[in-house]
Amino acid sequence: MSVQKNNIVDFIKGSDPYILLDVRSPAEFEHAHIPGAHSIPLFDNEQRAIVGTTYKKQSREEAIKIALPFFGSKMKEMVEKVETISKDYEQINKVKPIVYVHCWRGGMRSAAVAWLLDLYGLKVIQLQGGYKAYRNWVIEQFNKAYSLKVLGGFTGSGKTETLQALAANGKAVIDLENLAKHKGSAFGALGQGAQPTQEMFENLLATALYKVSLKDEKIWLEDESQRIGTVMIPNEFFIQIRNSTCYFLNIPFEERLAFIVKQYGHFNAFALIEASVRIQKRLGGLETKNTIKAIEEGDINLAFSILLKYYDKWYNKFSKAEKNNDKSDTHLKNIEWLEASKVDPVTNAKLLSSL
Repeated sequence: MSVQKNNIVDFIKGSDPYILLDVRSPAEFEHAHIPGAHSIPLFDNEQRAIVGTTYKKQSREEAIKIALPFFGSKMKEMVEKVETISKDYEQINKVKPIVYVHCWRGGMRSAAVAWLLDLYGLKVIQLQGGYKAYRNWVIEQFNKAYSLKVLGGFTGSGKTETLQALAANGKAVIDLENLAKHKGSAFGALGQGAQPTQEMFENLLATALYKVSLKDEKIWLEDESQRIGTVMIPNEFFIQIRNSTCYFLNIPFEERLAFIVKQYGHFNAFALIEASVRIQKRLGGLETKNTIKAIEEGDINLAFSILLKYYDKWYNKFSKAEKNNDKSDTHLKNIEWLEASKVDPVTNAKLLSSL
């Protein structure tokens, strides 16, 4: 029985139930992978290096000879792992899944595992071009034209929560900060897990873009700097964001301060001080000193009042650039100011939904 092959575009567009197996090494998978894939490595990191070196320096045939014992010793374990994943999927979804397999280029590694699983009796499809073809698809997503609506607002406006309310109302939404596992500011890493690699962030963003674009409506996302923590919004897509209309929620300072204190005030003093120090060059020596002193004395309201004024100043700088017709790609091209009395995501989402 020959294993069926499918290209990456048909796989992504498909609607059949499936599980996806990434048979690359653990290090390759950890660096970045197709969202939702299961890591079922044919070789561990050391074995992959040995086989790859042999392939390059000697021959394909010698590489296969070296690889066979590695593969043979794992056959039973791999079959049992895939069988467990498949049964778990079937139990939850009440349908037997197709098993898709891929490696880096859709070559020998995925072919070997696909052969084994097919021999065992599973319905298996090998992804042509492998992960490399998927990465080409990812890059293509950022070059497409999207209809975007950008949600802006001074720090503490509850933009993320408002996006969530928009999504609950059925709007197409992409939460960039959630994908990046970072909230953008110097305090953005607090309470978050480890950030994805740049490549993995791009994979997640491309997948999100593809899914929401199927709704064929304007996509809401938050106004962000191009860098979110350690990852960067791909340049082509970032330019589209900057060229889109930004709906800027203008919420009173005291309302936003109360929201920020509630959101970040529970973190320990060391973490808050460390985050404050990261912006001391722009915050200024005196204000940094006053912020740290307020945190040490437990006056969180005062500390965040100083910090919020700093962030407001930077937002004002960008809005002035827009008013002065600054058309560089670092500034928003069109801002529509919307007055909102409170940090109320549900109410503010209704306001935005009417636009």
